[in-house]
Amino acid sequence: MTPATNAPVTAAALRVADLSKSYGPNTVLRDITLDIRRGETLCLIGPSGSGKSTLLKCLNLLETPDKGDIWLGETRITAPSTDIDAARARIGMVFQHFNLFPHMSVERNVTVALTAVKGMGREQARHVAKRHLEEVGLTAFADTRPARLSGGQQQRVAIARALAMEPEVMLFDEATSALDPELVKDVLAVMRDLASGGMTMAVVTHEMGFAQEAADRVAFMCDGRLAEVGTPDRIFERADHARLRQFLSQVL
Repeated sequence: MTPATNAPVTAAALRVADLSKSYGPNTVLRDITLDIRRGETLCLIGPSGSGKSTLLKCLNLLETPDKGDIWLGETRITAPSTDIDAARARIGMVFQHFNLFPHMSVERNVTVALTAVKGMGREQARHVAKRHLEEVGLTAFADTRPARLSGGQQQRVAIARALAMEPEVMLFDEATSALDPELVKDVLAVMRDLASGGMTMAVVTHEMGFAQEAADRVAFMCDGRLAEVGTPDRIFERADHARLRQFLSQVL
């Protein structure tokens, strides 16, 4: 398929068309076509090794697709002329691990990209950081070093850091998988608040309860393909794909 040269007419915040990715002989993504609508929470589920995390990394250009196109709004970010740093600034990403700077305070972890990337003044950046730390319930820890926080608190700092850049889309790659079970609840609560507030989100998750409650649509991946996409009711109660039914029987 010849890559598109004009922006598609779509209400999608992110649009993926015929995306493929291989590592040597191992094909990880196979002809993925998917729209993530503005204000939508899309949860990606599936067995380990199905390509979910690789897809998210391609959406943020942390991995370069071998074939296909990605549109962010009206911008084809897979075009050779794309300013990758500018594209990434429009897409927030939260990983399994928090990747906070241990020698910086919570507040400074949130402001560092605002001052270094956006060129924001220090006081303005502190004001933005305060607002987003309040959003994740961590205002009281602004002067604390990450090592003194729980894993769940550190992950909420990572979310605040991503939100402070005012992204058009938020990507979450197994944001709770590295946490002790008792710490998962607070992080999921923040993500639910973002979803209900209209943030456009793509979430790779093994938290089926979150996918059922917070997602507008759920996409099931296996063998590098999108096997089935639908509403939570459809995916969890009336699945068509045999591999999806098998997967759900093991995780629910």
